[in-house]
Amino acid sequence: MISVDTNVLVRLLTKDDELQLRKALLLFENSEIFITDTVILETEWVLRYAYEFSSLDINRALTRLLGLPQVHQSRPRQMADALKWHRQGLDFADALHLASSSAQDGFATFDRPFLTKARQLNMKPKVSSP
Repeated sequence: MISVDTNVLVRLLTKDDELQLRKALLLFENSEIFITDTVILETEWVLRYAYEFSSLDINRALTRLLGLPQVHQSRPRQMADALKWHRQGLDFADALHLASSSAQDGFATFDRPFLTKARQLNMKPKVSSP
């Protein structure tokens, strides 16, 4: 199994460098791939800020990518929750933080928009202000 860096995913999703795209495609076609949560988080950030992809396009791309049969991750259930909550309007990083805290009693934040959206969606663990 091969773990990949953010730049490999960005090449696959943006197709902005033909040579690197072909190499990335070959890697995905011929290997079992492991993608860390941190690489997924950074990929979302790069696509949003550097490439100005919409939240919906990012979510669709990551969902398709992580659904490939040769792609593996450490916590697929938490990532699925994060992507679901992201589709429902949470910032991706906030959604991933919350999903990664699923076994805890609560999640404390000073981030008002996050707090408001999490309360609207009745998310678990419960999000509150300290």
